[in-house]
Amino acid sequence: MVESREWNWKIVKDSFEEIWKNPSIESYYLVNRWLSQEKKAFLDLGCGLGRHSILFGKNGFNVSCFDKSEEAVKRTREWAESENLEFDYKVGDMLRLPYCEEQFECIYCKNVISHTDTEGMKQIVKELYRVLKKDGECYLTLCSKDTWGFKQENWPLVDPNTRIRMEEGPEYKVPHFYVDYDLVNELFKNFDIINVQQVVDYYEKNGKLLNSYHYHVLIHKT
Repeated sequence: MVESREWNWKIVKDSFEEIWKNPSIESYYLVNRWLSQEKKAFLDLGCGLGRHSILFGKNGFNVSCFDKSEEAVKRTREWAESENLEFDYKVGDMLRLPYCEEQFECIYCKNVISHTDTEGMKQIVKELYRVLKKDGECYLTLCSKDTWGFKQENWPLVDPNTRIRMEEGPEYKVPHFYVDYDLVNELFKNFDIINVQQVVDYYEKNGKLLNSYHYHVLIHKT
């Protein structure tokens, strides 16, 4: 199993920082979905700079913020305190979540749990099952094997599903685990899979049009 590595949030500043302080599109849907189910105990797994912690906190959820990066948790705390929001904060490894069994009713992990290898992913799925309450839900994203990163032959291949990202930036040398539809179903066989989507994002970089594919998965613990 490769060593878990976090984003280097210290280099995320200015206009780049603003991108990571805007909640993702699906987070607004999840706020309404989980409020309608009267869910309150919320884990922001891989909180980053706090964009989803703040959104859920402002909507009345009891928020726990978790990240491997001390810098990320520090900046999330500073933002929350400026908004007069009180959260629980923990720094640690997602392979060993520092929470009790069945502690959360809803979990959101956007572009987080892919930062491991195949064996690490199996352990993370066990941890999600352990800390999620019965009838709880988790929304997560996973890197797709259709995305450009999985096809970079100059990035070290750790196992059939994992490469080490070698592009300069906050994810430099961070492992990335990639899936296809069959692997999604295998990983979450102990959950009810409510919905699976493969979403492609297009963006321009250095004059080139690039794309990034992710699976978006909503799971339920019976």
